[in-house]
Amino acid sequence: MRHMEATIGALKDKQMWSKVPAITIFFWIIKVMATTVGETAADFLNFNLNWGLTGTTLLMGGFLVIALILQFRSKKYTAGIYWLAVLLISVLGTLITDNLTDNFGVPLALTTLIFGLALAATFWAWYASEKTLSIHSIYTAKREGFYWLAILFTFALGTAAGDWFSEGLNLGYGVSALIFVALIGIVTFAYYALRLDAVLAFWIAYILTRPLGASVGDYLSQPRDEGGLGWGTTGINIFFLVTILALVLYLTRTKRDVVSVQHEG
Repeated sequence: MRHMEATIGALKDKQMWSKVPAITIFFWIIKVMATTVGETAADFLNFNLNWGLTGTTLLMGGFLVIALILQFRSKKYTAGIYWLAVLLISVLGTLITDNLTDNFGVPLALTTLIFGLALAATFWAWYASEKTLSIHSIYTAKREGFYWLAILFTFALGTAAGDWFSEGLNLGYGVSALIFVALIGIVTFAYYALRLDAVLAFWIAYILTRPLGASVGDYLSQPRDEGGLGWGTTGINIFFLVTILALVLYLTRTKRDVVSVQHEG
C-alpha cells in the first residue's frame, strides 16, 4: 500500500513538472505558424524597421533569455509562456542563419550541414544522458535544457535548409514548400501505416515543419519578381500572430493540450 502511494506521489510530482504540450492538431498548427512568423518577423524587424541583423539578433536574443527564464521557472506547462518562447526562438533561429549567410558569407549548404551536425550532437548527448528523446519526459531542468537546445538547432537548420532549397538550388519558394509538405506526408504515412517509431517520427516532422514554414513565409512575403506573392511581411505577421494568440488563449482556457500523465525514462 505504501509502495503504491509512493508511486502515485512520484507520478504527481512528474506531472507537476510537465513542461511541454500534448501533440495534437493544435500543436502542429501553431508550430507551423510560429515557423512562418519566425521568417517574416525577422525580415520585418531587419528591413522594414531598419534595425539591422546585429541589432535585431541582440534584441531577440535578450527577449528569448527572459522567456526561457520564465519557462524554466514555471513548475508546469503554461501555454502562453511556452509558445512565446517558441516564437522568439523561431525568430532567433532565422537571424542566426541570416547572420552566418549575409554577414559572414557562409554558404547555405554549409550552414545546413553545420546545424544538422549540431542538432545530431545535441540528440546524441541528450540520449546518452537521459536514455530517451521523448518530449513527454520533459519534467527535469536538465531534460528541458536539452529540449530547448534541440529546438533552437531545428529552427536554425530549418531556415538554412529552406533557403538552400529555394534560393541556393533555385527551386523557388513554392516548389520548396511543396517538397517539404511531401516529405512530411511520407513521415506521416510511415508513422501510421508502417509503425515508424513515435519519437523518431515526431522529431523528423518537427524538423521538416521549420523549412516548410520558412518557405511559406518567403513565398507569401517576397516580391513577385523574386518568386513570391508580394504580400509583404506586415500583414502576414499580424494575421499569423493574431491566429496564434487566439489558439493559445483557447488552449489556456480548455487545457486541451495538457498531458495527463508524464512517466517516461
